[in-house]
Amino acid sequence: MQWETVIGLEVHAQLSTKSKIFSGASTQFGQAPNTQACAIDLGMPGILPVLNKEVVKMAVRFGLATGCTIAQRSVFARKNYFYPDLPKGYQISQYELPIVHSGYLDVQMEDDKTKRIGITRAHLEEDAGKSLHEDFLNLSGIDLNRAGTALLEIVSEPDMRSPEEAVAYLKTLHSLVRYLNICDGNMQEGSFRCDANVSVRPLGETKLGTRTEMKNINSFRFVDQAIRYEVQRQIQLLESGQTVSQQTRLYDPVKQETRLMREKEEANDYRYFPDPDLLPVVLDDVFIQTVQKEMPELPEQRCKRFETEFQLSNYDASVLTANREVADYFESVVKHLIKPEAKLAANWVMGDLMALLNKENLSIAQSPVTHLDLAQLLNRIIDNTISGKIAKTIFEALWNKEGTVDNIIESKGLKQLTDSSEIEKIVNEIIAANPEQVEQYKQGKDKVFGFFVGMIMKATKGKANPQQVNDLLKEKLK
Repeated sequence: MQWETVIGLEVHAQLSTKSKIFSGASTQFGQAPNTQACAIDLGMPGILPVLNKEVVKMAVRFGLATGCTIAQRSVFARKNYFYPDLPKGYQISQYELPIVHSGYLDVQMEDDKTKRIGITRAHLEEDAGKSLHEDFLNLSGIDLNRAGTALLEIVSEPDMRSPEEAVAYLKTLHSLVRYLNICDGNMQEGSFRCDANVSVRPLGETKLGTRTEMKNINSFRFVDQAIRYEVQRQIQLLESGQTVSQQTRLYDPVKQETRLMREKEEANDYRYFPDPDLLPVVLDDVFIQTVQKEMPELPEQRCKRFETEFQLSNYDASVLTANREVADYFESVVKHLIKPEAKLAANWVMGDLMALLNKENLSIAQSPVTHLDLAQLLNRIIDNTISGKIAKTIFEALWNKEGTVDNIIESKGLKQLTDSSEIEKIVNEIIAANPEQVEQYKQGKDKVFGFFVGMIMKATKGKANPQQVNDLLKEKLK
């Protein structure tokens, strides 16, 4: 039997506010445990939560960017359950009336096709604390610093049919929230994590199968692995005559498998009811229009602008704009070039720079080569001071902090050889020393031309101007 996979994702994006959603406690990451939770975050008797206006703006910004309906009236509810890291016994969230709903996200797939994924809703809620197991032999510690941190939970429609589509959607969403400046997207610190809902059904069947939910996956790779494992597990169960139970499961990246966490709760298990301490959120048109005016340039818009303004291909523009910081870096390099050689800058950013950043596992903000360094290097190619090949040597020296571009060129004697008479002398010597190859070239073996270029570049230690070498060789080998 052929099976179809059905995937829906619930993404928790931590909003980039300095204080929590209902209190003035700091959200700074990495502080000592239990130093950033106040009485409001703990739900102590007599306290009253006050909604942080900034989180409302951020949610509306997201809704506007994804074609969602902005609810002019939304309501916070209490979601009741007991966990050790939730001392007040309920989480303030939104249930029946979320702040934005019914939108979509267009996702570019590797085959250049666009897949539209529906967004069911995005609602505001507070985060819980964190259980600590290391350093507590046979016990668990509780850190409540995260309690009350603002989250935007983004729930997709079950529109994805493969792990590839799920990862592509997740990456597009990750890029969008960073462009909108509403979430730093730091997955290692838990600022952007997802729950994956997965089911399978016979191909052609319209009724959804029983789904399982994998909780709190914080890596694109782990999402891919968890879905693949879970799909195979469910198919094996069904093909052996068993049934799939509605469960919440954990993904173990070491064993690359999912395992039971608990039987899945239904919404009515949480006994949702409107929070009596919080008024409904009422948004008027003026507020929404103000947020609309403050909207930044989005990835798709920036990609199209790169194509027209810099004459880049759609592929180059989409790669450069997938990450806001990379796009900013690229634009800064181009801005400091002496000629508008945007394609040259694009090749260096996407090639040499990204290769070293990936190798060293660094973000572009951590790059040892600044945008001014790279612009200066490219300017020396443009003004014919160095060749592209020599530039790679200088780039490595810049990466290792050996000095400025001009200092490195001077100290290492890397200036390009452009004296025509000197290059001609070397060309003549190489041709005279290799009569057999000359004869082969004249008999039609064009590849031999590369042999001569290589010999000349070797003789000049890579400093000869490649264009002059090519022109002189063609002339001499006629």
